[in-house]
Amino acid sequence: MRKTILCLFAWGLGLATSDCLRAGVTDIRENAFAIESTAVIKAPPAVVFRELGAVSRWWDPAHTWSGSARNLSLQLQAGGCFCEKLANGGSVQHGRVINVQPGVLLRLDAPLGPLQEMPVTAVLTFKLAPSGAGTLVTMTYRVSGALTMESAKLAPIVDQVMRIQLERLKSHADSLSK
Repeated sequence: MRKTILCLFAWGLGLATSDCLRAGVTDIRENAFAIESTAVIKAPPAVVFRELGAVSRWWDPAHTWSGSARNLSLQLQAGGCFCEKLANGGSVQHGRVINVQPGVLLRLDAPLGPLQEMPVTAVLTFKLAPSGAGTLVTMTYRVSGALTMESAKLAPIVDQVMRIQLERLKSHADSLSK
């Protein structure tokens, strides 16, 4: 609790430390929701951007179809695939890159996991900004369409899963700065 209070105070002053992570549901509407998480990573923006593309090194394997993050790939170019190899020659396209600005922004059209079965649009954005010697990463995920579950119930679940991904990216990229 004390760490949370200190992090909130630091965020308010623009002085967040590398240990602070902020996350939450920012908007809920009928058939739509948005989440946003932020983290300060010790590595500079160019390194964080490069590691976003190395998704197999940090994505949680529990949130893959194959059970192994090693089967994931992400091409950092417009039209690039966030894909996963499956057994017997199968594959999954988790998302498609729609905007790439190295060291600044990565945006994907990405209805992840169970959202893939729903007729929805899901936009996942990673914004990178210098923060001291490191990087402030703001991850937003906006989903809208014919959700098969109430937005108010689905949004916190998606927020928790996506927060895990950002925490893992932070942990991985921070380990490169030691």
